[in-house]
Amino acid sequence: MALKDKLPELRERAGFTQQTLAEKLFVTRQAISRWETGETTPGIDMTKLLAITLDVPIAELLEMPPTGHFCQACGMYLTRDEDRAPLPDGTFAEDWCQWCGNEAANTEGMTVDDMIELCAPHMVESGAFATRDEAVSLLGAVLPQLKRWRTEPASE
Repeated sequence: MALKDKLPELRERAGFTQQTLAEKLFVTRQAISRWETGETTPGIDMTKLLAITLDVPIAELLEMPPTGHFCQACGMYLTRDEDRAPLPDGTFAEDWCQWCGNEAANTEGMTVDDMIELCAPHMVESGAFATRDEAVSLLGAVLPQLKRWRTEPASE
């Protein structure tokens, strides 16, 4: 579901009007309205603030697919079996890409910051983000919520 469709529901569930949410985010009510109509989309840093203010995981606002459709270590979308980590029985892992390995075995000894430094340039190179800073900001918000990096259970 698109942010424009989720935002009004999440805002109302939190008990905010467009004006009160705008005040909490230090933006105009018109900005909230434009996000809710899909006229504009907030940047990644504002989306992170939205998630915190609305008390929802950022993945919910980023229109990310359900767990299992992306690697739980690097966040890569897993659209083809050959992108998934191969298993000894000839099948493919649901939650892990071939580069991170099953159960993220290839990331042993890495930190979240190491993974961000590894992935951000690839995201820019692929055209997913215009700048490295945008990619770093997104990865910094998303990776800690993934199975490999989670230190506490994710909020549902």
